[in-house]
Amino acid sequence: KKASGSGETVALKPWASEEDQDLMKDLTDKFKEANPDTKFDITIGKVSEADTKDTVLKDPTAAADVFSFASDQIYDLVDAGVLQPVQDEDKATIEKEEVESSVTAATVDDTLYAYPATADNGYFLYYDKNVISDDDAKTWDTILADSQKAGKKAGMVLNSGYYVAGFFYGADFTTVRNDDGYTTLDWNGTSSSGVKGVDVAQGMVDIAKNPAFMSIKDGDTANQIASGKLAAIISGTWDSQAVQKAFGDGYAATTLPTYTAGGKQVDMASASGFKFWGVNKNSKNVGWAMKLAMFLSNKDSQMERFTQRAAGPANKEDMASDAVKKDIAISAILEQNSKKGVVQTVTQTFWDNTKTFGETIAQGNPKNEDLQTLLDNLVKACAQKSE
Repeated sequence: KKASGSGETVALKPWASEEDQDLMKDLTDKFKEANPDTKFDITIGKVSEADTKDTVLKDPTAAADVFSFASDQIYDLVDAGVLQPVQDEDKATIEKEEVESSVTAATVDDTLYAYPATADNGYFLYYDKNVISDDDAKTWDTILADSQKAGKKAGMVLNSGYYVAGFFYGADFTTVRNDDGYTTLDWNGTSSSGVKGVDVAQGMVDIAKNPAFMSIKDGDTANQIASGKLAAIISGTWDSQAVQKAFGDGYAATTLPTYTAGGKQVDMASASGFKFWGVNKNSKNVGWAMKLAMFLSNKDSQMERFTQRAAGPANKEDMASDAVKKDIAISAILEQNSKKGVVQTVTQTFWDNTKTFGETIAQGNPKNEDLQTLLDNLVKACAQKSE
């Protein structure tokens, strides 16, 4: 649909998180400057990206014309028929300029429904290079050995499907979100790369049982980092300041380490996530809403978001810039997500059951349960429809 510019005032209501209000004011002012022949009335609303989907779906006709949302909400928004598909010309630009994984995550059933804005959600390895060398940071075995030697620990959260999935995704296992509310896993079999699910589970148990490993409860990473006991931790950009403070001049970050499974080194992958701009199909000015979404997600706007909000861009040129490369945490997650980042598409059954499974692993499988049975039960439980 074409944008109209016939002297009338175009009213647009974008939504952004509370933290992004100043940034949005700057970007929408620039959008007005870029379109001097049109009068705009732009009202910026405050909605947290975590709540976008629920707020939009309450009343799509009253929702924003353009809104920022987390990539895992795309399926529900598409199912509800709220998102205006990206037009072909913009789609070609996005496919050329944005990192491939972000485009994949914004696509449902071969249709591009959103405009990638950031590519920095996910996890990677932080390590203290005074304890662990850059080379030793490449595998769990050497990370744990170096930590133990220094009387330190290497930690991560295991009682969460968000992190547990990293071991399985790295070995090319999958999760599939089904329309009827359950999740299909293939973790109890053999993956496309020939790795057995039981070997992955055993590899995780071996890490958990290592005396230098610290199993961290979900939500407790910042406390454990501040304790000074850690020489390495798997976490995300949200912990970067805490880690920098704890590791001081040893502060370093890199892609996820490999782990030993079935006698060979297997990659870990990050459950990666993105922030998108979406256009409401119900917008009275859908043509201009699409122009605004395209503007808010372009190369310059993503760089501005990085500068003001330390958000890692999805734009390939921005990712390669010196400023982004200098940011240790951001460059580690961007490298991880482009090397091995998997967009997690799951339902509630996955979260509930992988949490329990992860707790058993985190404790080192204390009852010595048969791992094949544990995985069979997990797969079965995730495939039960959630109420």
